[in-house]
Amino acid sequence: DGRLTFYPGNQTVSLPSINFMKRHGTVFLNAYTNSPICCPSRAAMWSGLFTHLTESWNNFKGLEPNYTTWMDLMEKHGYHTQKYGKLDYTSGHHSVSNRVEAWTRDVDFLLRQEGRPMVNLTGDKKHVRVKEVDWRNTDKAVNWIKEEAINMTQPFALYLGLNLPHPYPSPYAGENFGASTFLTSPYWLEKVFYEAIKIPKWSSLSEMHPVDYYSSFTKNCTGDFTEQEVRDIRAFYYAMCAETDAMLGEIISALRDTGLLKKTMVIFTSDHGELAMEHRQFYKMSMYEGSSHVPLLVMGPGVKKQQQVPELVSLVDVYPTMLDIARIPIPHNLSGYSLLPLLHGKAKNDASPRGPRPSWVLSEFHGCNVNSSTYMLRAGRWKYISYSDGQSVLPQLFGMLHLLSPNTLIYCSAIWLLTDSWFVPDLSADPDELTNIAMEFPLVIHSLDKLLRTIVDYPKVSLAVQDYNKRQFVSWRQSLGQNYSNVIANLRWHQDWLKDAQKYESAIDEWL
Repeated sequence: DGRLTFYPGNQTVSLPSINFMKRHGTVFLNAYTNSPICCPSRAAMWSGLFTHLTESWNNFKGLEPNYTTWMDLMEKHGYHTQKYGKLDYTSGHHSVSNRVEAWTRDVDFLLRQEGRPMVNLTGDKKHVRVKEVDWRNTDKAVNWIKEEAINMTQPFALYLGLNLPHPYPSPYAGENFGASTFLTSPYWLEKVFYEAIKIPKWSSLSEMHPVDYYSSFTKNCTGDFTEQEVRDIRAFYYAMCAETDAMLGEIISALRDTGLLKKTMVIFTSDHGELAMEHRQFYKMSMYEGSSHVPLLVMGPGVKKQQQVPELVSLVDVYPTMLDIARIPIPHNLSGYSLLPLLHGKAKNDASPRGPRPSWVLSEFHGCNVNSSTYMLRAGRWKYISYSDGQSVLPQLFGMLHLLSPNTLIYCSAIWLLTDSWFVPDLSADPDELTNIAMEFPLVIHSLDKLLRTIVDYPKVSLAVQDYNKRQFVSWRQSLGQNYSNVIANLRWHQDWLKDAQKYESAIDEWL
């Protein structure tokens, strides 16, 4: 969750490595994922292109394996490249459940697809390495820095992908039942300041936006949770973030010990955040801040120290930034813009040879656990969320309007909306995003929707995704033959499905 990298979120847990990067570099206050789910988000980061351009629709459909990434280009231009850990940006991975649940979003049924979120404490106060796989990959990266990078005459690009602070699988609910366990040890839990943990407010189920309700149900969060359960889930999540921070610290220490830190650019980011029981949800797959707002910190030669950048940025900016760092020509067809001018403290209008970076960011979602393609536009200080074809599902708008004079609103136009010339919409006035003000500001909705449609023809994209999902499901079903019924009955939704399998089979037939 990117909000943990600056005040007030950073008051909930000790993150010394993040704080080190803030002191010696730049933190972006408004960095967003371009798709709040693992594979599509990473596909955007590695390609520099929006999700609707790569057609990375879900955790199964990412980039083609031979896609040219920024790291490929750096290697082509003389960099030694090395990758460790989780990559997860190419097609063909994740479970059958991930695929089928994404493909069948338009079927008229509601099924729980995740285990109920819960916590699990393991080990004692000396148990540091809880996520052993991540620690092993961190060790590999550290050893590579100390044994290989130190002796290189050519520049290098090292990538380390961690799985933390992603929740763990929940074997208590069956092997196919998702990852809903927040697991940590007493060592990391001591890094959390319990008194600073904020318990999120929940709307009643009847008041929830229909897409939010659907998502809460599929994530198994519509039941009763005590305040202690919610507090523990959030505390354990923060503890998992502390463990992640320690791995970052290992990399920084290795660079410092080898004398490489002063001449190495270090970037820390994430593919998405974690709702941790905000909006009666855990996991990601949502445009709310906990899910879509990601950390982005950079330090290194030429990077302004102790700088907080308020400009809106997103993960597609990583591709042109890496090329800019390496002085490699940046392709003009990218969705992202180099962050290097902002990192050097330059004015916004000097930000790119392509012209000033846009004053908006785009995020979109087409995967599982949500029954509609979703599009989020952050522009100025508004957050606009549109669904499907833009008509069949009500949009959402978050922010608060502060007028400079009582009569200003009468004369407002779309251009003023985006340049903040006469009034200032303030997302921070509703930081919990509890009040959808779409109905109160139709002119704002019209302006933002018009802007969104200039970026992406989202009704057309939504139809293309629906067509893709149906074709993929039909092909998959035909490939199974007589084994189809048994396979589909044992996906992550099996506990609901088996109560009335014929009903849900019929719903699929009707959809097809």
